[in-house]
Order: sequence, then structure tokens, then C-alpha cells
Amino acid sequence: MFLVWPLLAALALGAQPARDASLADSLRLGANGRDTMVATRADASGQYVNADVAAPALGGRMQRLPNHRFLLAVGGVAFELADRSAFALSDGRVFPMASPSLERDGHLDVPLQLFTDIAPRAGARLAWEPARRRLSLAASAAVMAENRPVQPTPTAPRVTATAGGLVIGPSTKTRPDLRPDARPDLRPNAPPSASSPRAGTSGPRGNRRHVIIVDAGHGGVDPGMRGWSPDRTPVREKDVTLDVSRRLEQELISRGYDVVMTRTTDTLIALDDRGRIANRSKGDLFISVHVNAANPNWRDPHAARGFETYFLAEAKTEDERRVARMENEVVRFENETSAPRNDPLGFIINDMAQNEHLRESNDLAAGIQNALRRVHPGPSRGVKQAGFRVLVTAYMPAVLVEIGFGTNGSEAAFISSEAGQRTLATAIADAAAEYLARYEQRVGTGR
Repeated sequence: MFLVWPLLAALALGAQPARDASLADSLRLGANGRDTMVATRADASGQYVNADVAAPALGGRMQRLPNHRFLLAVGGVAFELADRSAFALSDGRVFPMASPSLERDGHLDVPLQLFTDIAPRAGARLAWEPARRRLSLAASAAVMAENRPVQPTPTAPRVTATAGGLVIGPSTKTRPDLRPDARPDLRPNAPPSASSPRAGTSGPRGNRRHVIIVDAGHGGVDPGMRGWSPDRTPVREKDVTLDVSRRLEQELISRGYDVVMTRTTDTLIALDDRGRIANRSKGDLFISVHVNAANPNWRDPHAARGFETYFLAEAKTEDERRVARMENEVVRFENETSAPRNDPLGFIINDMAQNEHLRESNDLAAGIQNALRRVHPGPSRGVKQAGFRVLVTAYMPAVLVEIGFGTNGSEAAFISSEAGQRTLATAIADAAAEYLARYEQRVGTGR
């Protein structure tokens, strides 16, 4: 049976005075021709709303499960939530949230983002009006929510990454329990190979600065692609990516963002570990910098030029699969201890790879392409998708940027020059800032 809160109790709870000084704002919820004012709570992680109040006010339901778990149904869509977990499970999909759900005084506070952004994308009939701070339920959704039973989330398809791309198949295991003792530790405790977040000058997101993960591709015993500039100076991918990433780091810091580098020296970081660094640092974006190489079987491989940006999805073309194989080839340098086999976080990330971040990562990739188009001497090769292993374990909007062809003499000279690297870093930083501004507007957390 569902735990259905009477509307009168919901109104009473929503009208209660703030439990602390951080309860400053309110939210208007509309359903069945009636609006209800509900308090929201803001802290360093973001804005929260009491789900036990908000769900009934939107014609939905809340149900308490064992082990500090909850089922929330709203707008015809059901979510499974857990205390102190930053994941929402719905219909076989895993949606990461900007901050975790929190059980407080017997009620569940959830990020406002769950109602304003995630629920509509999951199919809930909800409309968010940021200017009015009003969330409304479509009339047909009220009937759906009343009649549709809430069921625990079924097992989702399994998505794994190989050197050749993504492999999709039926799941062979049940979904991990979201109990606190089964949850991966995502506290910002980066391993020695990652640099600490750098302090910025301002906070783009209220009281919490955005954290951007900058990943310099390859490194150490893995040089990546090798090319030559017109004066026959050798160009190694691992050197170029580190130089561009360092400049990108400085550009982002100057704009007020916190930055975590997956590597700051010429060392090899396992592909799977790069995503784990991002997760432990609570990254908001993951940007991996790489240098492209022409297919030697092309008619004139040395003439290949241009830049392209990838997000994680199944490759559609042979060239996309070729680039993924080339960038995933680093696994041959890694030992068995680089990627634990029984990693619960890895299963969750693989599970959601094809679902949650496709739209956001695609949006970020498009922004980077547009920014590079304004400054890059080569042509735009477009936004593409493939099964890059480095992106699989980063549960945030994540992209891989091929900044140019090291096998083309003129582009090799451009991407290895100080001026060219500064130009590329500035353009990518512009795109990241523009994306985050758009995201703030969509979820209504901007100030």
C-alpha cells in the first residue's frame, strides 16, 4: 500500500516555518486547478524541496520502503530514491542528481532539480516556469498518477565498454541496492594522481562553485598519436593534450570555476580511473582533450584536417568506431589492478551510459564545436558519438574533444604552438561557461 498524505497535511507541512535560516524561498505547485505554496531549502549543495509535501501537491504519491529507501510517483512517472544517494531510478534508467536526497525529521528532502529537470525528461507530465517558480501538472497526468501503480525499478540493460566501443546486452545481475552501506563513496577525495580543486574568484552556482574535470589524454608510457610539424618537429599527443589542458585549467579558474586535472604530469592514468577521479571530486562537467590521427587507408591521409567533439553513445559510423578504438587502445598499457572487476559504481555508470547524459553531453559537445568553429583554422567535423571508455565511468555531462589532426602538418603546428593552444583553451572554456549558464536556466538554480 502507498503512504498517501492527506492534502490538508501536505498544506500544513508546506506552510510550516523554516526549520533553519536557510529555508528562504518558496515554490508554487499546481495540480487539478489548484496551486499550493511549498517551502524550499537552499544549502551549499543546491535547492531542496520536501518530497512528502511536493508529491501530493502535484497529485502524486510517496511510499516509504525498507533501508531508508522511498518510491515517489508524480506526473505518471515513478522514481526510487534513497537517503543520502544522488541517484534516482526510474523504469530501468539511472538519473544522477546534482545533490543527494536527504531524510530529515522523518521526511525526504530531494533536489529541486528532480522535479524541474529530471522528472520531465523521464516522461513526467510536469511543466516548470522558472520566472514564476511554478511547477504544474498536466490534467491528463493527474489521471495517470492516480491509476498507475508504483513499482520498484526493473533491471536495466547492461552497457559495457570495450576497446572497440559499447556492447549492449541483457543484464546478468540485479540492480545494486541504494542503501547507504552499498552506495559508492563519492566524496571529493581525489587520489594522488589528480590535482586538488583550485579556488576561483566567484561562485557561478549560488553558494557552490561548479567543478570542471579537465582530462589530458594519454600520458606516461602511452604517447598517443605521433605526428610531425612542417619543420619536422615531432608532435606527441600526450604532450599537446597536457599543454592544452593546463591552459584550459587556467582559463576556467580565471572565470571562477573549480578545476580538477586528472593528470598534471607525464604519467599514465587508467581510463577507468579518470572517471572515478571526476566522480569523487563531484564534477559537474568532464572534458577530455585528445589529438586526432588520420586513417592511413584514406586516399590522402596527410590532408585530413579539422576538429570534432564526441559524447558517449553507440557509434553510428565506421570512422566513429575507428576513433574510439584508437583512443581506447591505451588499455594495453594498463595492468589488471587498474579497473576493479566488482566495482558497484562501474555497474551503475555502465547502466546509465545510454540514458541520462546523452542530451546534456550532446548539448555540451555542440557548444564546444560552435566555439572552436570561430577560431580553429580547420573545418568542423561535427558532433559525433562513440563508445569511449574514458567517458563511461564519468557520471556527468562528459565529452571528448579531438582538437585537430596531428598527422596534418599545418594542424600539428597549430595545436602544438603556444598561441594555438591558448586559442583552443579559451574557446573550450567559453563553451563550458555557456553550457553551464544554459543549464542553470533550465533547472532554475541560477541566481
